[in-house]
Amino acid sequence: MSQFNFQAEAFANGEMIPVQLTCDGKNVSPRLKWQGVPAGAKSLALIMEDPDSPMGVFVHWSLYNIEPTLTALPEALEKLTHLPGIGTQGLNDFDAVGYDGPCPSCGSSHHYTFDLYALDLPPQLPAALPGADLKKAIQGHIIASAHYTGEYARCGEA
Repeated sequence: MSQFNFQAEAFANGEMIPVQLTCDGKNVSPRLKWQGVPAGAKSLALIMEDPDSPMGVFVHWSLYNIEPTLTALPEALEKLTHLPGIGTQGLNDFDAVGYDGPCPSCGSSHHYTFDLYALDLPPQLPAALPGADLKKAIQGHIIASAHYTGEYARCGEA
């Protein structure tokens, strides 16, 4: 089996996140695809964070209870708790369900991490978990993880 990894269709790992995926554009979630999910995985979870936030690590998106047979997410997922055939979205640190894209202060550049976890947990975690609670719930249940990063700057900074 191939190595567990994933990628965003709109930007390369470590590169700039396109405007349409940010608060300066349409603020839609990126299309993601992955491969190499370990055979023992019962579900997947995705967490997008901004480690450069002045408020500490800031959760922009969490999606969990993803069936391990799924290999991609479409762009522009609806901001609903339950996404049939996809999974469950949690509360981000804007206190909203679903994806809220990069939106650093004017004049600053931030990095954004996307972490995809293969879990030994069945897809039964409760709806609308805040990101911190999701992290606690999956601790000790991660059998593999994949990491992807992007960067975004506002007001001409880079």
